[in-house]
Amino acid sequence: MKSPLKKQPTILITGASQGIGAALARTFAAAMPCRLALVARNEKNLHAVAGDCVKAGAEVEIFPCDVTVEKSVHRMAKIVAGHFGGVDVLINNAGVFEPAPFLQTTVGQFDRMIAANLRSAFLVTHEFLPAMLKRKRGDVFFMSSIAGLQAYPGGTAYCAAKFGVTGLAKVLRAETKGTGVRVCCVHPGATWTPSWSKSGVKPERIMPAEDIARAILDVYRLSRRTVVEEIVLRPEQGDV
Repeated sequence: MKSPLKKQPTILITGASQGIGAALARTFAAAMPCRLALVARNEKNLHAVAGDCVKAGAEVEIFPCDVTVEKSVHRMAKIVAGHFGGVDVLINNAGVFEPAPFLQTTVGQFDRMIAANLRSAFLVTHEFLPAMLKRKRGDVFFMSSIAGLQAYPGGTAYCAAKFGVTGLAKVLRAETKGTGVRVCCVHPGATWTPSWSKSGVKPERIMPAEDIARAILDVYRLSRRTVVEEIVLRPEQGDV
């Protein structure tokens, strides 16, 4: 007797148009049969990432969306549900980095950083978590940072936002124990993305985005009896 076919997991990735998000999409597409819901504001870049994932064998749809806006996220979630049904893996990867010392950080800059890194994760998770709880199965990843574990000069808004992401993940993990939903918070150190291109820092000092993606894939592949609550990844040569 043939065993029943396993349903291909639907994986939603925010901030999927570049950097770690794009690496996540390509890594999952290459590793296993899956359906990818790619979310970001840059539609052109999303199309390029989606093309690579289709070539790797994944079923892919793009969903242009500003994940800091409640109405946009709600609309996106409805469209995703209509197209794919439930989301099995949610990776809250969207975020921005704007360094500035405390007294040089404007209110506008602070608000943008909180919205892009923290508010977005809350809004998107708020939309997709109920269906996971109903099915008693799901995975939620939060992309925090080393800056969400320790403060550093010049990181006022970014550290505040990422410490918030870390706290949000811890609360959700505490509230979902025993529900079948796994929550993992990821803390990468310096990772090569377009934001580093003009920094003057040599790429070999920084982790490749593909390594972060592979770590998340490996966590997802573990037995459902196991939860990795946090991952800390740092460049081998130390902090940049």
